[in-house]
Amino acid sequence: MTQQLTIKTAALPPKATGTLVIYANEGAAPEGAGAQIWAATGLDWQATASAASFKGKQGQQLEIIAPKGVEAQRLLVLGAGKPDAAASATVWTDRGGSLAAKIAATRATEAAVVLDGADATPQAIAEVAAGLKLRHYKFDKYKSPKKDDENGEAKTLTVTFHVADEAAAKAAIANRGAVADGTIVARDLINEPANVLGTLEFAERAGKLAELGVEIEMLDEPAMRKLGMNSLLAVSQGSARPPRLVIMRWNGGKAGEAPVAFIGKGVVFDTGGISIKPAANMEDMKGDMGGAAAVTGLMHALAARKAKVNAVGVIGLVENMPSGTATRPGDIVKAMSGTTIEIINTDAEGRLVLADALWYTQDRFKPKFMINLATLTGAIVVALGQEYAGLFSNNDDLASRLYAAGLATNEKVWRMPLGPAYDKIIESRFADIKNTGGRPAGSITAAAFLQRFVNDVPWAHLDIAGAGMGVSPSETNTSWGPGFGVALLDRLVRDHYEG
Repeated sequence: MTQQLTIKTAALPPKATGTLVIYANEGAAPEGAGAQIWAATGLDWQATASAASFKGKQGQQLEIIAPKGVEAQRLLVLGAGKPDAAASATVWTDRGGSLAAKIAATRATEAAVVLDGADATPQAIAEVAAGLKLRHYKFDKYKSPKKDDENGEAKTLTVTFHVADEAAAKAAIANRGAVADGTIVARDLINEPANVLGTLEFAERAGKLAELGVEIEMLDEPAMRKLGMNSLLAVSQGSARPPRLVIMRWNGGKAGEAPVAFIGKGVVFDTGGISIKPAANMEDMKGDMGGAAAVTGLMHALAARKAKVNAVGVIGLVENMPSGTATRPGDIVKAMSGTTIEIINTDAEGRLVLADALWYTQDRFKPKFMINLATLTGAIVVALGQEYAGLFSNNDDLASRLYAAGLATNEKVWRMPLGPAYDKIIESRFADIKNTGGRPAGSITAAAFLQRFVNDVPWAHLDIAGAGMGVSPSETNTSWGPGFGVALLDRLVRDHYEG
């Protein structure tokens, strides 16, 4: 079972601990407090580093067991790479992920980490702590305890960062840690199996944000039907699980100021409906609510760090199942906006959910902008793989800010085109529009469909089908569900929209 992680801060020098960690830059001996600790061992740095082939490159490790003169069972010297005062935040986040892996390999239950270099600012230290927390995350709640686990209980790992300015580091770690916690909230939601996390269970978890001061409102099927949300309800009608629209409001900005708005696709499981998917890899469709998970995680992050912004999160929760009551290909429904939609393919369901959620959000809240997230199309995976999410927008400033936020957080987005030629593809013979234009430009025509429901509000659509689930492991993530979007959108808000 996963160790519980506790992160602390303390002043220098470090006190006795099981594992002591110091850093050395590439081609250099440890400096500052690290130099004093190494000197206490009585070992010659050059001879020891050479014998261990340690050059200080990022990811390298030099380990001394029961070091003489040091009150620790183990001394780890980790490579910090070449010193770079202009290193991006993600470099430090990755360093924290690498630190988590190195500590885990020792099976330690406590570790002291010395971070007192000139470039180890409070913000840099906070990124290390965030990377440590994100890499430490594991979703193993359904695995039986291993035989060597005492009483089947996970031990606690306590990591203490010993720093020059403890108060500043502690505040920075708490602020950045709120965002990391939001990412973990999203990961937990994505990783849950669909038999555990249905529409009502997801809504209940989102409702727990009330403990952080988030205002929660939930619309059930009768309420949505009264509003005319027939597009969203067309997706849910084949399932025994009832739909929900969850509205989360964080009021941290000026009273009366227009909010920023985030909308998430929350299909808790997607069989494709009557247009049923192939059996291979259908189990991954438990993650088809990745957009709603990201919005929920983001609202957690904003509330936990007391962001000075008014923000609205709206998630449409449905399950797409084939049954005697399911929507059929060829059915026509009228969305909340009054637009009629011919449903060509019931597996193009996410856009039907978002159509009503977007219209409801812009109509009720009059936001500064709307950003929706959705694991929407396989076409975006073909185009961009897992490295980037697809970005579609009607506003150049919003698109540019999202791109910059993606680079800053390593949750990268790449802008794709929109235009009248693509919009024409979704025109229907029998209704105003149809829900798919076929395989060519599939992710673009899906975005063109969504744009019909945003009016003139600045808007961006993030297709996270590739980046949102089943991703390759990285320094800060070994989880199937990475929680993509939380850090990206928090950075956007932090840089441009907080009072």
